Amino acid sequence: MVGIVIVSHSPKIAEGIKELALEMARDYQGLYCAAGLEDGTIGTDAVRIMEAIESADSGDGVVVLGDLGSGIISAETAIDMLDGSVKARIADAPIVEGAIVAAVEASIGSSFERVIEETEKTRGFNKI
Repeated sequence: MVGIVIVSHSPKIAEGIKELALEMARDYQGLYCAAGLEDGTIGTDAVRIMEAIESADSGDGVVVLGDLGSGIISAETAIDMLDGSVKARIADAPIVEGAIVAAVEASIGSSFERVIEETEKTRGFNKI
């Protein structure tokens, strides 16, 4: 099963997104958060992100979603630190909509490429 990691500067935001995504994919177990710093303050940490990617990995790949530019930089660093040991990619998608679509796709057994493709389609979602 494809794993998902939500990268946010705020643990509260990440946990809220996780909660919302799991409303749509209730039985999905592959969703992890990597948010905030070790002391609970706002920020991102490449080591924590790397560990979350490793935890989310079941062999089918891990989709990473991030909230802001520096979180994406930390996620890129985390993926580089894995040195190819885990197939992981950052999806170019809004974090909330992307996480929901990714969780639904992963929960129904979609391939890594399909989860990425469908997740990235959320960039064009109209809200009005």
